[in-house]
Amino acid sequence: MIRLMRFLKPYWMMVVGVIIFTFSNAFTQLYLPNLMGDIVDNGIIKGNIPYIFSVGFKMFIISLLGALSMIVSSYLSSRTAMGYGRDLRNAVFTKVEGYSPREFNKVGTASLITRTTNDINQMQQVTIMSLRMMVRAPLMFIGGLIMVFSKNRELSKVFLISAPILIGTITIIGSKGFPYFKIIQEKIDRVNQVLREELTGIRVIRAFNKEEYEGRRFNKANKDLTDTSLKVVRLMSMMMPLLNMILNFTIVAVIWYGSRLIDMGNLEIGDLMAFIQYVMQIMFSLIMVSIVFIVVPRASVSANRINEVLDMENNIVDLEYPKDGTSLRGILEFKDVSFKYPGAESPVLCNISFVAKPGETTAIIGGTGSGKSTIVNLIPRFYDVSNGAILLDGVDIRDISQESLRKKIGFISQRAMLFTGSISDNIRFGTEDATEEEIVHAAEIAQAKEFIDGLEQGFDSIVSQGGTNLSGGQKQRLSIARALARKPEIFLFDDSFSALDFKTDKRLREALEEETKDSTIIIVAQRVSTIIDADNIIVLDNGEVVGKGTHDELLDRCSVYREIVRSQISGEGRP
Repeated sequence: MIRLMRFLKPYWMMVVGVIIFTFSNAFTQLYLPNLMGDIVDNGIIKGNIPYIFSVGFKMFIISLLGALSMIVSSYLSSRTAMGYGRDLRNAVFTKVEGYSPREFNKVGTASLITRTTNDINQMQQVTIMSLRMMVRAPLMFIGGLIMVFSKNRELSKVFLISAPILIGTITIIGSKGFPYFKIIQEKIDRVNQVLREELTGIRVIRAFNKEEYEGRRFNKANKDLTDTSLKVVRLMSMMMPLLNMILNFTIVAVIWYGSRLIDMGNLEIGDLMAFIQYVMQIMFSLIMVSIVFIVVPRASVSANRINEVLDMENNIVDLEYPKDGTSLRGILEFKDVSFKYPGAESPVLCNISFVAKPGETTAIIGGTGSGKSTIVNLIPRFYDVSNGAILLDGVDIRDISQESLRKKIGFISQRAMLFTGSISDNIRFGTEDATEEEIVHAAEIAQAKEFIDGLEQGFDSIVSQGGTNLSGGQKQRLSIARALARKPEIFLFDDSFSALDFKTDKRLREALEEETKDSTIIIVAQRVSTIIDADNIIVLDNGEVVGKGTHDELLDRCSVYREIVRSQISGEGRP
């Protein structure tokens, strides 16, 4: 938690203000019982009416100042806590944005969501409670003890018994509840994970009639969280009754012992009443500490989880002084590239070598699990190669900054991903300064303009989250238009035509041929018809290159390619 306090630096003036106004409020609270005792002893008992009004007016002014101080203190503490949470959330989000898939897989999407929301909320809560209570409680406790001992040292001995009992109760209950807080956060992660899977996979769940099974799975995760939370709540709920009981017994002891001192003439009635108020202030200050003591352990767990995110080193980093490419433009070369996923027993790719040049189309085909998509993911440095090198214009891509590298790439993933907003916003996502003419042109090339014009609001039509209000083919065409609007040096099509019918596929490839004639094109495909006209076709089998060449050349000398073609031959003898 202490390490995360660095995010409070911009708000140090507000924190100082909270301390000052809290001190003012504590001073007024400590001074009022003393005035009350004077009214009783020197005003009410002696019948001095003017004195009662004089001191009463002073008490009113002091109470008003104390209330104003508390209002300002609460306002400043709230502003500080909200700003702290905002900055912390921004820091976590910025850190996660730089994660490679390796870090995402290590932490998990569901856990990252929980850490960015629930855990940071816990930090906000403990911050605001600390500023309001942890500053106020010590002042009230120390000030109360000073005032108590100044009133009557003999009566103050009551604290020698009650205070250790109170502190011991808080310590014992808190230490037993602390281990549960980490478990609660982990179970929140689990509930979040199950819920996220059910929401994203609702169509599959309904298609297989698995609603009851998924309901049971969610109920199990929810019940685990509920049971653990109830254990903590039951344990912590014992604290307040016990503390109140100790407080009430202390007050009874003070009244009993104080009445004996009054009877012996060693204490006045007003001083006893003031003493009782100070006792309540001291005990309530300890109770305030106990409330924070309940919140701090859970916040401590949340702080550790947030620090794990902030401290996690990114596997893919830029050089301190990145290099630039040569005067060449878009020449991509794989040199004996091998790659193994983290934790995998065997490599996915072995000794892959080929060259992709501008103005040419390089296609990659192979069976499921042969490593086609892995090759595409290595080019933008979503992962770094295990062995070998990938060169762009003669420079190892690990020596180029990630931003510069990815500016040269138009990536169309296997799974089309759209964002909430208009169709224009989604096409402009890769190039913010794209004009309306460029957006329309990109949509035309991607064969998307026809269905866009059919929408009521055209390019201003809203795309729902994940593009759920569009078909798979429509989402795929918008993804292609988004890459085209960027006008990159290299186009990466990761099985991007699979959602298109053959007619649209053909029209799209014909339009792309003219539009991308100066760019390097790499296509990963399952259908032979998509890559039949490629300048160079690379055939993969179990992560190794087993064939290179044109369609006709591979038919003659590559048995794996012939088998793929044979499996897709139509009745007319063409794939």
